[in-house]
Amino acid sequence: MIQDLTPQIRALILDMDGVLWKNDTLLVDLPRVFERIRDLGMKVVLATNNATRSVDMYLKRFNRFGVQLEAWQVVNSAIALGTMLKERFPQGGRVYIIGEKGVCATLSEFGFEYAEENPLAVVVGMDRQVTYDKLTRATLLIRSGIPFYATNPDKTFPTPRGLEPGAGAIIASVQASTDVEPLMAGKPQPTMMQVALERLGASPDQTLAVGDRLETDILGGYHAGCRTALVLSGVSTSSDLETFTPKPDLVARDLTQLLGL
Repeated sequence: MIQDLTPQIRALILDMDGVLWKNDTLLVDLPRVFERIRDLGMKVVLATNNATRSVDMYLKRFNRFGVQLEAWQVVNSAIALGTMLKERFPQGGRVYIIGEKGVCATLSEFGFEYAEENPLAVVVGMDRQVTYDKLTRATLLIRSGIPFYATNPDKTFPTPRGLEPGAGAIIASVQASTDVEPLMAGKPQPTMMQVALERLGASPDQTLAVGDRLETDILGGYHAGCRTALVLSGVSTSSDLETFTPKPDLVARDLTQLLGL
């Protein structure tokens, strides 16, 4: 299927949640998938809006599933966010964070540390321990003029038991209480896809962005100039395609079918 595209695809940008797995439930045979990618002579970067895990946490997760990856092959919205913050605040500094260990650890690598007082920015993402007090603190800071950044707009998160609230649901709460739209780091904004393309050393027209969400993965790939493929193993359905533009270049049941396995 993937080999039918012209010009030939030489690199892949793969989403994770809804493409490779749902929580700890695998959707494909990971070692077989990555062996197939190697056999096709393609480079691959994993690019996810999920900022709850750091790169090291993702590498250990892949290792548990029998796949060895290098750090450069993993990009998430926390890395995109750190890139954005570093551009605005090159000296680094204090930031107030609603988020989990992954985003805190990643931002620390960019020189930004968690603080509740006098932060340079407010960062909001997925936080399964979010509280009213956290939302209140973020609201007051943003209303005082502190810039508002967010990891990703995914309103839901695919799990084996169904769609659960995602980062976008928490971000929407802060946006509603502040009347301020955040500066978004993850897909469909271009920063993460640009980081992935730089790491791949590939041109957009020879790169296929693969994901399960039309409004983030497919739109993000399109904005970056990549070809795109939707897999129906996660959030978006075939009926969603009827009213969505731009259309993906390929649609497959899952990643296995896309790769011709």
